[in-house]
Amino acid sequence: LGRLMSLAMQRVLGRTSAPARVLYNRVPRLWNVAFSLLRLDASLEIPTSLNLLVKTHLAMLNGCDFCQDIARAMAVREKVGLERFDALHRWRESDVFDDGERAALAYAEAVNERRVDDAVFEELRKHWNERAIVEITVCCAVENYYNTLNLALDIHDEGLEGLARESRAA
Repeated sequence: LGRLMSLAMQRVLGRTSAPARVLYNRVPRLWNVAFSLLRLDASLEIPTSLNLLVKTHLAMLNGCDFCQDIARAMAVREKVGLERFDALHRWRESDVFDDGERAALAYAEAVNERRVDDAVFEELRKHWNERAIVEITVCCAVENYYNTLNLALDIHDEGLEGLARESRAA
């Protein structure tokens, strides 16, 4: 299973990633977790761009270079412009984010700190329905799961965004 999945990953990302080599191929049942999370991700109703922005923002906050790289690579693959990703470090004042995205990013920060106050939640509710709020929360939890694994095992940026750009240009 590990070899098959490594080949599939190589086809999608342009190479077998370090998490595949370090985690999944050493503990093959983790592939089941990864597949489940990918299927969940594919079933989300929130915009792909919001999902990737939330993930990238949390990866930045947590210092997970690999997760930032793969989220940006997926943004390239999904044809989501990178302008907002480049502006994430100043999302509060940048005009490239709409109010719903700002509310989701503020909420993601609060979830990451495990302290969501009423004002943050009420702002989120102005822009997103209950399902979307649950989906954003799930995105935060999943991203923290991946960040924890990658940071603990010293997995870094692998140039996946660059590979995705090259693939799109070809």
